[in-house]
Amino acid sequence: MVNIRSKQFFLTAILGIASMAVYAQTGTLKGKVTDGDGNVMPAATISFPQLNMHTVSDSLGNYILRSVPFGNYRLEATFVSYGIFSQTVKIDQANERQDIKLVNNPYNSLDEVVVSGTMKEISKLDSPVPVEVYSAKFFKANPTPSLFDALQNINGVRPQLNCNVCNTGDIHINGLEGPYTMILIDGMPIVSGLSTVYGLSGIPQSLIDRIEVVKGPASTLYGSEAVGGLINVITKRPENSPVLSLDAFGTSWGEVNTDLAAKFKVGKKVQSLLGVNYFNYQNPIDNNKDNFTDVTLQNRISIFNKWNFDRKDNRIFSLAGRYVYEDRWGGEMNWAKKYRGGDEVYGESIYTSRWEFFGTYQLPVKEKILFQFSTNGHNQNSVYGDTPYLADQYIGFGQFTWFKTLGKHELLTGLTYRYTYYDDNTPAAADPKDLNRNKPTNTSLPGVFVQDQITFDKNNTLLLGLRYDYNSLHGNIVTPRVNYKWSSDDKSNVFRVSFGNGYRVANVFTEDHAALTGAREVIFINDLKPETSWNGNLNFVKKMSVGDSFIGFDATAFYTYFNNKIVADYDTDPNKIIYDNLDGHAVSQGVSLNLDITLPIGLKILAGATAMDVYSKKDGIRTRQLFTEKFTGTWNIGYTLKNLGLTVDYTGNLYGPMRLPLLSETDPRRAYSPWWSIQNIQLTKRVGGKTEIYGGVKNLLNWTPNKGNPFIIARANDPFDKNVQFDGNGQASVTPDNPYGLTFDPSYVYGPNQGIRGFLGIRYNLF
Repeated sequence: MVNIRSKQFFLTAILGIASMAVYAQTGTLKGKVTDGDGNVMPAATISFPQLNMHTVSDSLGNYILRSVPFGNYRLEATFVSYGIFSQTVKIDQANERQDIKLVNNPYNSLDEVVVSGTMKEISKLDSPVPVEVYSAKFFKANPTPSLFDALQNINGVRPQLNCNVCNTGDIHINGLEGPYTMILIDGMPIVSGLSTVYGLSGIPQSLIDRIEVVKGPASTLYGSEAVGGLINVITKRPENSPVLSLDAFGTSWGEVNTDLAAKFKVGKKVQSLLGVNYFNYQNPIDNNKDNFTDVTLQNRISIFNKWNFDRKDNRIFSLAGRYVYEDRWGGEMNWAKKYRGGDEVYGESIYTSRWEFFGTYQLPVKEKILFQFSTNGHNQNSVYGDTPYLADQYIGFGQFTWFKTLGKHELLTGLTYRYTYYDDNTPAAADPKDLNRNKPTNTSLPGVFVQDQITFDKNNTLLLGLRYDYNSLHGNIVTPRVNYKWSSDDKSNVFRVSFGNGYRVANVFTEDHAALTGAREVIFINDLKPETSWNGNLNFVKKMSVGDSFIGFDATAFYTYFNNKIVADYDTDPNKIIYDNLDGHAVSQGVSLNLDITLPIGLKILAGATAMDVYSKKDGIRTRQLFTEKFTGTWNIGYTLKNLGLTVDYTGNLYGPMRLPLLSETDPRRAYSPWWSIQNIQLTKRVGGKTEIYGGVKNLLNWTPNKGNPFIIARANDPFDKNVQFDGNGQASVTPDNPYGLTFDPSYVYGPNQGIRGFLGIRYNLF
């Protein structure tokens, strides 16, 4: 861990840098955004491109840009399906006003500003790296208590539950497991290691401005873990947020979720956004009659605070912090805390305590040089029946980036350093010389990367990137990438080709929940080597208008080839999970299509489908990956009755069969899941300009994974295997009490076990 003296030095350095900010002669521009009929336009993007300043209009169409240096600048405003507003405005006094009227033009749809593909703000259609953008409005169509649940309606992205009892999970992208997905908050690698399993539930949706998704390796810019892709959670800027906002809902199952956010100022130059999320569910339900809770009981609080500092020449300085505490448990219906860690009544009890601190500071020099940092600590106190899992993880990350334009070349150079401390009570942290003593892992990962975006003309762009990392445990790692983009003059057609390399250094006990439960013995055949992958993507975007309607297509073909893939073998021995690098290769390949339709009658359709094939091959034998569907589909259909101020949202997903882990040849459960779907409907009524009331039904079909199966949790009646008889090979014997020869195992899980339920909520925004 970083010592006290280092912490003091780091804090002193940050405060010293902050004191360099000086005041400039600036003004404020404000106004209202409307359409051709005079209707207000919330969530329109207003910007001064040459100053790299932008904001978003509020629910009443109002916008404000503060600290604009005196001078003449080109003001732009954009909104989905509307033309670009462009006009030169003069700022020469403290307060200026400029109202904006947008004209419908679907050809300018889907041209949001993105940052995840190239680490700089760029138009989505101009980006040589395909980036999908999902606004806060998208997630309001199906309100959920966490980021983990919110991602269920994004094509090619699936929240995967990894345990029937404690309901922890990870995020799959194009069929690749959670450890291959990097999750960023404001571009910082906050969510990794332990938090890929335990930290996804504490990100308040009320503070999310948008989520950007990059599918395919991004290791050239972001390093390890960005093999399958990345999800970048962009939080709201304080200046664009309501003074006070509230979003609270409850369900008929007894769940209660509350998001509360407020912004405030400290003097004229400092703005802050404070958000609190609280989720509570304390109603044990056992609809499938196996004496185990269908859904984990949870008590969670998350506090987020973000600070923006106005500086000379609009240089960036922001700081943010987050704290999450969660107490969750699942198990036998009569479990109580007094049974925690014992073998009398089975329960899985998890205490998670996590803090994060991160920020960005633009150096006070002529060149655009940014210093970004993040640090976090994660304490895990868990028991799975009578098996404890106690872990501590601390990560420190720092990065300098230099942006430089030379003619047609836009250069980005970066220096990075990442330090990881990890300790637990498993064999992973045992001292090889003395197994009774722990030897925490200390990993240093310095790196350097360079990226060159070459704009040959308005139609052709080439992106070249190369990264070098030195891992203190595994040595040198090099990751290159090449991206090419062609677009038509009006950007109604965009074609991209991507080729790149990814790598991942694994820690099984921080990433794979099944390794922790104690239901199976964990076996390592050899020391695990870093995984490497090569990926190729073809992406085509087509936009067209038919009268006053808009249709957009976004199609992608992807192929990823893995060397040294780390495989968890559930099949060789039903009582073990055997980990080793694959002596062969693995492939993830497929095609996906996103469809965006906007009709003038108030109907908007977002739909997507992905067909994929994910498998490993060894000694000529091809094995389909566990828990991976061959087809997934999602939809988000919204219809607004303007005269009534009422919106109807119908959302859902559809998944094809997945291969599931069975315990024996006589295991009566299905070897493959059936086709399954979760569908939801919601009505939202606007009351005045500040309040929305919403409600509906989740899981309309009342689907749960136990349907068609005799049971989900194996040996739920004997979770400590006290009555299981074993043969000479350590395998469970068939007996009258155990007719299928099984042991207790909660790893047979592929979907949520929560049935139909109603919900009702309210949103309030004070600007």
